[in-house]
Amino acid sequence: MSFRKKGRKVRPVSGITFPRSSGTVEKSDGNDFTAVISETLRETYGRSGRSIKTVMAYTGAGERAVKNWFGGKNGPNGENLVELVRHSDEVLEALLLMAGREDILAGKLLVDAHEKLVEMIEIIDQLHAADSVADPTND
Repeated sequence: MSFRKKGRKVRPVSGITFPRSSGTVEKSDGNDFTAVISETLRETYGRSGRSIKTVMAYTGAGERAVKNWFGGKNGPNGENLVELVRHSDEVLEALLLMAGREDILAGKLLVDAHEKLVEMIEIIDQLHAADSVADPTND
C-alpha cells in the first residue's frame, strides 16, 4: 500500500519575492533605520554578550531579537525603541537625526553642555575651597 501524493502540498518556485518587512524604514538619502540603530547600539554598548544582555534587560526583548538588532537584520519595534531611547542618549540622537529634527538635537546638546559646565564649576569651587583651607595666606 502506498500513500497518495494528493495530500501533499508543494509550493511552486515562482521567483516572486516579498518586499522588506514593515519593521524597517528607509529614508530617501540612504540611511537605513536598521543599519543606523545597529551601528548606534554597537558603538554605545559594544559587541560583547554582556551588551546584548544589557539591552535585553532594558527592553524586555528576547535574545534572538536583540542579536538581530545588533546585527542589523531587524530593527526594534516602537515599544522597544522607546525603551532604548530612555536608556541611551546616543539612540535618541540617532533617531532625531534620522527624523531630520536637528533643532531638537541642538537643544538637547545645549542642555547637556550646560549640565557639564555646572559640574565643572562645582569641581573648581571644591578645589578652590580645598586650596584655601590648605594655604590660608593664598588670598
